[in-house]
Amino acid sequence: EKRRLNKQPYGRKRDMPMNIAIDGPVGAGKSSIADQVAQRLHILHLDTGAMYRTVALYMLRNGIDPQDEQTVSARCGEADVRVAYRDGAQRTMLGGEDVSDLIRTGEVSAAASAISKWPAVRRRMVAAQREIAATADMLIDGRDIGTRVLIDAPVKIFLTATPEERARRRYRQQIEKGDMTPYEQVLAELNARDAQDMNRETDPLRQAEDAVLVDSTNMTPEQVVD
Repeated sequence: EKRRLNKQPYGRKRDMPMNIAIDGPVGAGKSSIADQVAQRLHILHLDTGAMYRTVALYMLRNGIDPQDEQTVSARCGEADVRVAYRDGAQRTMLGGEDVSDLIRTGEVSAAASAISKWPAVRRRMVAAQREIAATADMLIDGRDIGTRVLIDAPVKIFLTATPEERARRRYRQQIEKGDMTPYEQVLAELNARDAQDMNRETDPLRQAEDAVLVDSTNMTPEQVVD
């Protein structure tokens, strides 16, 4: 696989990084699948959702309502979001603090969905993501990677599953962490997030025309990675 990556893929010059885009709705397993695929290909994985979550965490810490577009847009530049890689895994930093675990709460997730609606936030994140992607062979996952961030990516995947299955997966994950939120509430929150992501005016979630659809509803994680 390493040798294959050193060849010229899809007609691209090898002085240009090879980028792979994975998009899909919340709970589709993009981050975990992308981690494993990147490891198999010996390339880096950029979790863009973690970057939005970090901006959201900054807003929450500073008492800023994620729904307040004017204030969020004015202050999103203050959030010093950085990405570091340790043992091939992404660690997301807010200033000098590693917030990789802190950004995985339900509160931060909801705030990230809210701030991601605002054009100023998305412009800043898209620019940062493109800058990072230009530095190395990289797999990037998110909700607008193939349609906005990496329009010319040679490989695009749209990873999804039914809302019920995605909610079940998230419910099981939360139970393992001691979060006893009822399944019905998890499903309702997931459906609300889907509606917000798909109906926002700026860069809504959608499958790129040249993306390959992968429905993982009845697949194991190993089958999805393969």
